[in-house]
This record gives sequence, C-alpha cells and structure tokens, in this order.
Amino acid sequence: MTRVAAIDCGTNSIRLLVADVPPQGGHTDLRRRMEVVRLGQGVDATGRLAQEAIERTRVVLAEYAAQARELGATDVRMVATSATRDAANRADFEDMVRSTLGRTADVVTGREEAELSFLGATGSVADAAAAHGLDPAPAPWLVVDIGGGSTEFVLGDGDGVTAARSVDIGCVRLTERHLHDDPPTAEQVARTERDIRAALAQVTADVPVGKAASLVGLAGSVTTVAALALGLPAYDSVAIHGSRIAVADVRRVSADLLAATRERRAAEPVMHPGRVDVIGAGALILRVLMDEFGLAEVTVSEHDILDGIALRLARP
Repeated sequence: MTRVAAIDCGTNSIRLLVADVPPQGGHTDLRRRMEVVRLGQGVDATGRLAQEAIERTRVVLAEYAAQARELGATDVRMVATSATRDAANRADFEDMVRSTLGRTADVVTGREEAELSFLGATGSVADAAAAHGLDPAPAPWLVVDIGGGSTEFVLGDGDGVTAARSVDIGCVRLTERHLHDDPPTAEQVARTERDIRAALAQVTADVPVGKAASLVGLAGSVTTVAALALGLPAYDSVAIHGSRIAVADVRRVSADLLAATRERRAAEPVMHPGRVDVIGAGALILRVLMDEFGLAEVTVSEHDILDGIALRLARP
C-alpha cells in the first residue's frame, strides 16, 4: 500500500487527494478537498495569469502541502492544466509552486491530461454501476472532462487510450468570452454553441467518437448537472457517482440554468458557490456534445484526473 498526495490545479479550482493505493484494485481516500481559486481569471483575454489569482492559489496550495505532510504522504505530484499551459507568465506560477510545495508543478500536455482523466474515470466504472444496481457501462468509453479552460475527449477501453483530443472550450473560458448578461441573451448562448460545435469538429478529426459504446462525464459541471437532474436536496457524491443521466434531462437542466439569474442559480442547494457564474456554459458544453454525437445518456463519475494522478504516482 502506497500513500500519495495528488494535486490538480485547473482553470477554476485546485483540488487535493491523499489516498492509499494498493498494487491492484481501488484506492482508499484519506482526504479530498476542492477550493475554487479561479486561476484562469481573465487568461483568455489577456494571455496572462493575474497576480491576485496566483496568490489565491498559493494560499490554498500551502494548506494542501501541510495536509499532505500531516497525513504522511510519501510522494506528492501537482499537475497544472489549461490556464497554465496558455499563460505567457507561467514562470511566475511555477516559481510560486516551487517555493510553496518544494517541487515543481507538472504543466501537462492536453494528451497527458486526457490520459490521466481516462485512468481516473474508468478505474471505478464497474464498481460505480454495481452501487446503483446497474450493469457496467460498456466499453469503448468516450471520457469527457469538462474543465474551466479546456475539455478533454478520450476514447479507450480496458487496455487503455486509443485516441484523445483536448480543445479550448471550458466553462470559465466560454463564460468570459460570451455569457455576459444575467441571464445570458439568446444571441450570447448561440455564439457559445457555435464555439462548442467548432471545437467538436476538431475532436472528430482525431477521435472516432462513433465507436464509443458509452459516454462517461467528469468534473464539476457534469456532476452539478447530474445533481440537478436527480433532484437531490443536497450535493451527494455517493448518489452522483455512477448515476446515468438521459440526454433529455441534460437538455432540461441546461436550458433552466441558462434561463436563470445568478441569484436563482446560487439558491440551488447542490450548487457550489464557485460554480454559480460558470455552470451555464459547462452544462451547455455537455448538452451540445451529447446532441452532436448522438449520445443517449451520460454515466457520471466523481473520479477523474485527480484519481488518475494518484494512481499513476503509486503505480508508475
């Protein structure tokens, strides 16, 4: 059994997982945390990470580093993704991480980000289905990880990844680019849809999505849509993990979120405060890709790139 700490720093949030990972089989969580630091604030417009966003990230990262030490993690890996890859001043971020964590962050390529997401998501597909009394979602799986700055599309099966593509559509990026009104106008939503469809055309050039037998959706936009579709009275990761949401319910939730004011979105009991401003764009990405690719349902996973980082760290 190996005790490791994984840190995933995305465009919108930074997350920690400290887990015991056996040589085979599922891992045991000791600590999971997520804080919204909005590292990618304004990066789509300026090409740079805002200094106040780097400082917000530093404060949380220092807490995570202390918790990993206290829990006795023998190794730590921090992965940074879309916002950092794109930033002209990424060296400022990397210097902050080195001084705070004692090691550098791995600013991974879109391909590695996709592979880590796939590893984390598919490792528990069968167990998650069993918990809901369902048959396992059949492979090949199309794993879709909707992040703040980018979305990863990965096709694979039990033998691993066969094709992957990362595209620059994410809930933060598209909100900042298009969805400015409260609620957004029909034209703003239409412009967002056009961006999403253009990105999906890039995906299909590299990923044969028609071969997928199941869609597996990851990250906060997907899990929040699932919580709303299920009508949960509070966010419940056990109920969400492994649930299957029909495309009709995704359409309904997406339309409701895009028609709602910020105040009404914030009042939803399952809504994390850090997702209130960007959930409409995240839901729209999910809805458009399901319609575009003709996918009838999405299997929702609470396990994602964070779990993949931990598994790869313990089982290189």
